[in-house]
Amino acid sequence: MTTVKDVMTPDPILLDTSDTVHVAAQRMRDADVGAVLVETGGTLRGIVTDRDLVVRTVAEALDPQQVTVGQALSGELVDVGPDDSIDDAIELMRSHAIRRVPVVDHGVAVGILALGDLAQRRDPSSVLGQISAAPASH
Repeated sequence: MTTVKDVMTPDPILLDTSDTVHVAAQRMRDADVGAVLVETGGTLRGIVTDRDLVVRTVAEALDPQQVTVGQALSGELVDVGPDDSIDDAIELMRSHAIRRVPVVDHGVAVGILALGDLAQRRDPSSVLGQISAAPASH
């Protein structure tokens, strides 16, 4: 059985809810990722994606140096465990219509599972699998 830990991206970027959207965007750019996890006092509060930054800050003409990632969080926090099956993770992502999910082990964020990770593993010849495996273009 393939588990989430076999497919996830480990060592996620963790930001505090008080960090700004500007900081989040810089960290995403520097690490070439599309999401960061957000916590307060070591407790995971949610995930912020590049889309969240655009929809909740840029599209609203808000100042990214003033808006915090706590204000830009995606909705309800949904997570998976590293030992969960990828089939269970896929069903969870499908039922919540999410593309990325934090991986949490005993209350500690240990990774992010993305739709692209799953595509690379399950169907590497698919368009999504090929795009996800390709080097980033800058």
